[in-house]
Amino acid sequence: MPYKPNDHYARKAKNENFVARSIYKLEEIDQRYRVINSNDYVLDLGASPGSWMQYASKKVGEKGKVLGIDLKPISLNLPNAICVQGDMNELNLDELFSKYKIEKPFDVVISDMAPNTTGNKFVDQCRSYDLCVIALSSAKKFLKSNGNFVCKIFEGEDAMSFRDELKSLFNEVNILRPKSVQSSSKEMFMIAKGKKTGIGG
Repeated sequence: MPYKPNDHYARKAKNENFVARSIYKLEEIDQRYRVINSNDYVLDLGASPGSWMQYASKKVGEKGKVLGIDLKPISLNLPNAICVQGDMNELNLDELFSKYKIEKPFDVVISDMAPNTTGNKFVDQCRSYDLCVIALSSAKKFLKSNGNFVCKIFEGEDAMSFRDELKSLFNEVNILRPKSVQSSSKEMFMIAKGKKTGIGG
């Protein structure tokens, strides 16, 4: 969603050398719920332009790894991060992990994926939900037991259904609308911690 150049969080991001103001959404989520830890392997879906990757890269440290995927290019050069341009509906993640020598399941899956909005509330909510389903499918398959999952979703009936599904898969589920979300936005975030054992793709 476009924002004004004089927006407080946009100025803050520029001053702190982050590529987007969305950094502060993940930062608040992580400070409140502690989803990313040192040495973690993080899968970042909808990663462009890369501010979540920047945050996660710093948090996991040199022994951790961040894999960011987006339809749009991600122009970052981080020593412990890999940027991949591609469609989540078409990518073979197993092949990607083999190519980049990622041998263990991820500790964290984060998704800031969002649809191109149409202005039709129902259509936008449905498209947002569809992206959440894709993100959760990846988490079911590639997130380790007791791992954490963060996903952006638009407000609506589907959001509550998605929350209920997360509750069946994770030990703890919270909903947060970070302070940096614009007042006109319908987005909020589901934070699911502790993937239950025996959950597969």
